[in-house]
Amino acid sequence: MSNRVVCREASHAGSWYSASGSQLNAQLEDWLSKAQSTIRPARAIIAPHAGYTYCGACAAHAYKQVDPSVTRRVFILGPSHHVPLSRCALSPAEIYRTPLYDLRIDQKVYADLWKTGLFERMSLQTDEDEHSIEMHLPYTAKAMERFAGVTGSFVVQESRDQVVGSEQNIHKDEFSIVPVLVGALSESKEQEYGKLLSKYLADPSNLFIISSDFCHWGQRFRYTYYDESQGEIYRSIEHLDKMGMGIIEQLDPMSFTNYLKKYRNTICGRHPIGVLLNAVAELRKSGLEMNFSFLNYAQSSECRNWQDSSVPLTKHPKRLFR
Repeated sequence: MSNRVVCREASHAGSWYSASGSQLNAQLEDWLSKAQSTIRPARAIIAPHAGYTYCGACAAHAYKQVDPSVTRRVFILGPSHHVPLSRCALSPAEIYRTPLYDLRIDQKVYADLWKTGLFERMSLQTDEDEHSIEMHLPYTAKAMERFAGVTGSFVVQESRDQVVGSEQNIHKDEFSIVPVLVGALSESKEQEYGKLLSKYLADPSNLFIISSDFCHWGQRFRYTYYDESQGEIYRSIEHLDKMGMGIIEQLDPMSFTNYLKKYRNTICGRHPIGVLLNAVAELRKSGLEMNFSFLNYAQSSECRNWQDSSVPLTKHPKRLFR
């Protein structure tokens, strides 16, 4: 029987973000140094998954709210862009590679989720083709690295073009990740998965990362909603997105669903967001109050005519409070 460890390679490194550990580390440090820690510690964040050229600075505002001193497990919920899914899927991998260091999947949690019968098993090829989860791995590695830096047990050094730590990289074994690929869920499925994951959200040692961009506008996205009363097209897009962001801040899954039905906004992570909102709704039933705040909003470009296109890259650090 083979004891081979299944690893997911950093398949988008070198194209969507730097494959050089030293260069990537410097970029992440620069973006994080310019972001403010305002609502730390976050219990959940929503952050974009575009190429780092477009969203690296934006995502830093979310990851700056992560407190690695209390976080021991990181759930990453990302939408499926390439394969049709009506449920959620788990990775066949045990290790996720990044140019910084490898991240370990929590096999105990995976086993518990698998036992529910609610999850599919994606192929390794599907996993490596998808970018929505991978784009959060380097930032997760960097955000969680800082805890070891505080204790003095971690020293950045170069080895095979990866940023590694001294003292056997002790911090790497102090947390695990739980990647979940989220399909095109029905309302009832969003409720079911939200209820299932709510017990993990209730645990202060767990962090939830929701992978999502906002409105994909333009003919290439087959979405050209335009409210002329808002002025330029990009202003209309911003108004539409901020309307949705305000609804998300209310933590009301039904209101968010109704918003999507009315405007058809092309928020690619709408189902992971729906799962999170339903998890919060479940916890609220037991008296656990939570707050959600959007910290910033940006667009990849400003659309001014019908030939333009853009993807808003909102920075959505959200904090959940007891």
